[in-house]
Order: sequence, then C-alpha cells, then structure tokens
Amino acid sequence: MARMSLEIRTLTSPDELPAWFRAVAVGFLRSSEVSDEEAASRAPGIELARTQGAFDGDRCVGTFRTMPQQLTLPGGASLPSCAVTNVTVSPTHRRRGLLSQMMARALTAAKERGDAMASLISAEYPIYGRYGFGPAAWIAEWEVEIARAGLDPRHSGPADGGSVRFADADEVRAVGPELYERYRGQPHRQGVIDRTGRWWRQLTGQHRYPGDQFTMPFFAVHRDAAGEAQGLVVYSVKEHWATKLPENTVEVSSLTALTPAAERALWEFVLSIDWVARVRSGFRAPDDVLPLLLPDPRAARLQTVADFLWLRPLDVPRLLESRSYAVPGTLVLDLHDAAGLAGGRYHLEAGPDGAVCEPCDADPDLSLEIGELGTLLLGDESAVRLAALGRAEEQREGAAASADALFRTSRRAWCPDVF
Repeated sequence: MARMSLEIRTLTSPDELPAWFRAVAVGFLRSSEVSDEEAASRAPGIELARTQGAFDGDRCVGTFRTMPQQLTLPGGASLPSCAVTNVTVSPTHRRRGLLSQMMARALTAAKERGDAMASLISAEYPIYGRYGFGPAAWIAEWEVEIARAGLDPRHSGPADGGSVRFADADEVRAVGPELYERYRGQPHRQGVIDRTGRWWRQLTGQHRYPGDQFTMPFFAVHRDAAGEAQGLVVYSVKEHWATKLPENTVEVSSLTALTPAAERALWEFVLSIDWVARVRSGFRAPDDVLPLLLPDPRAARLQTVADFLWLRPLDVPRLLESRSYAVPGTLVLDLHDAAGLAGGRYHLEAGPDGAVCEPCDADPDLSLEIGELGTLLLGDESAVRLAALGRAEEQREGAAASADALFRTSRRAWCPDVF
C-alpha cells in the first residue's frame, strides 16, 4: 500500500475534534475510545484557530494546542503567555519532525500576536530545550505522618480571631476567583498563572464531561476576624481502614492564602482532621512553609522534587522591564536564539524603581541561549550555577554573580496548576 503524505494543519471545524482527541489519548497512552459526546463536551474549551493536527490521510497522528494565559512575574506584574498543551505524536509517526513543525508555527504566531513568552508543563525533560524553553519553576510534594508531626491534639481553630469553615460549590465560585486574583498579584507569586471561569466550573463540578471521573472535593475558606476571605483549601480524602483503625489520607489539590496567618490556619486545619493518618500536600513551591509548620518537620517526607513550568522568551525587553529587581545594576546580555524570534544583544539597567532594557551593540557581559534566560526569568535559578555548567558564558569576570544579584528572588517561583 502506498504511504500517504503527512499534512499539518490548523483545525477548522468542530467535526475534526473527535479524531484529534483520540490522537491526544493515544499520545498519552490512554484509551483511544473518545466518544463524540465527550468530544462535544470538551469542544467549548478549545480554540480551533490555535489547535493544530498532523494528519496521515484522515487519521490524526499528532496534536498541538495553545491557549491564552496570564503569568505573574517577580513584583506582581502579569504578562500574556502562549500556553502550550496537548502536545502528542503517535508512536507510529515519531522522528518525522511533526513536533518541530507545529512548535515553529505556534511560536511564530505567538510572536506576531504580541505574547511576551510561551509556557508549558514538560512531560519529558529533554524535549523542549531545543525550542528555546528553559525550566523556570519547580515543584515539591510532601506526605505528612500525623502521628509523628507533634501537633497539638487540642487544636480547634485559628488563635487570631479568624475562622475556617466549609464552603459549598456556589460559595467557592463566588469567593474563589477574586481571592485567587489577589493572590497571584502579590509580589512574590512569580510563576502563578490565571484561572479561567471554566477552571472554576470544572473544580466545582458545574462543568462535566463523560468519563471525567469527577468526585466533589471538600472546600474550606479561611476568614479573618473581620469576616474577609483570606484563603481557600481544596482537598479530597482517600479512605482506608485497617483492623478497625483509620488510615485515611487527605490529598490537598489546592491551597491558596493571602496572608501567612491564613496559610498557617489552613494547613493546621487539614492536619487536624479526625481519622486522618497522613496528609499529602499536592504540588507546592519547593520552599513551601509546610514542613517548618510542624513541631517535627521530619514528619513531612519529601515525595517529589521536579521541574514543572518551562518558559520561552519571545519579547526580551518587555519581559525584563516588567519584572522587579531588589537591587540596582546593569547587565549586557548576548542571547542566542536559533529560531530567530528573540535573540540579540540587550542592555538592561534595573533597580527597585524600575528597569529599562534595550537592544544594543555594546560588549556583552554574559552570553547564553534564549532558553537559559527563561530559566533565570522568575529568579529561581543561579547564573553562577549555569556558568559552572557551561550553560552561560561570562564575557566579563563576575557577570554571573551580577546577574544573580539582579534576578534572584527571596521566595522561589511556583506554578500551582497543570495546563
């Protein structure tokens, strides 16, 4: 049989989505059985103009989609990012350049659209560096053994006059979005992304689709002494009893707090629920306060530490001028970009009062690939360490240390959501 030609194209009709969703399922090693009903229920979350498919005849063998996203930089400013998701190539069509073609089309469109960067959650570490992405934020996950934590068994609620109360889905949809927007606008929330109305409807079970295996979680809201909502925790319980003894596990999926008091109160709440033997934190920032909240921090066993959010700069001046800097300094960066989207030489003059970044022809202080700037952007990585690894090259002695003084942040970057 003659081999059919491969075609990469943007989807133009919802009728193409069932085949596209089946290809996504195949790529992620899930059942390829996706009903038309399920595809139709997922379709409203898909922007066809930003959805690509690779087709071998009438069969979809590769998928790629982007969506608009707002991402918080150090200091609290939010910039538009081209969020990349649903990236697959079927095992029958590997090593034919399908991903490279779809990525190039998407990044070019993002640059033309005016997105400051592209973002993704990398399923495999080695793939995306060659497209100019760098790991910008990591995650950690802990499991707390309650019996070993040394917690006060008499704990009955916040000691500062605040309260923690259960909330239903309607209250969460009313309170959660505004609380979260305030949260992600805080100066040290770099890496946090926006949550759409659809995200909140899915969280609370208002939007369902066949086969989603949704179970309504528990919601609890922290309010301060004045009655203002300051935090929200979302969790489920994995139930297990052994010889008439409770061995239940609380699994936190989201914990958002505007103040340290609210954060402590919500953690103390989930750690003090009766019949619970352990608490799994869900993905948190690597420097989350959770372990040190415990009288015995060793009771929080680290389950996961891994790269999570990857960034690809597209507009270097806009990115560097929009984030904050704790100290004054100047730096000339020589950025290499094989795709020709954001490379060049840039002079950055920055400080607590703001920053100016402009193209220049001055002698560089530091040379690096564009993806390494993505790694440094949120302040989570050290330029000195990159130089030691050969991933950044000092053209002026001490330039890497100067970059660290400018770029590093007091708290580590964190993205709380998979997309």
